[in-house]
Amino acid sequence: MQFMVTAYDGTDADAPDRRKAVRPAHLDGMRKYKAAGNIIAGGAILDDDDRMIGSTLYVEFESREALDQWLNEDPYVTGGVWQDISVVPIRLANLD
Repeated sequence: MQFMVTAYDGTDADAPDRRKAVRPAHLDGMRKYKAAGNIIAGGAILDDDDRMIGSTLYVEFESREALDQWLNEDPYVTGGVWQDISVVPIRLANLD
C-alpha cells in the first residue's frame, strides 16, 4: 500500500536543535528503507525563510501497521522532532 506522510516539527525554540541532532540517523534510516523499496520520495517542508519545519514522504509498506512500526522507530519520532504526523493512503500515478 502507498501512503503520503506529512510530518511537522515542533514549534518550540529547541525544535531545530532536535532535528539537527538526529538528522544523520534519520537519513541513514531513509537510505535503508529506500534501498528496500519502502521510500518512494521525500524531503523537507520549508518555511518562508528556507528553514526545515517538517517533512513529506511518499512511502510503500505492506500495511498501515508496517508503516506505523517504521514511524515509531524513526529517529525523528523517537527524538521528538515530528510533533504532528498525518498519514493518508494514496495511489501514485504510473507515468513511465
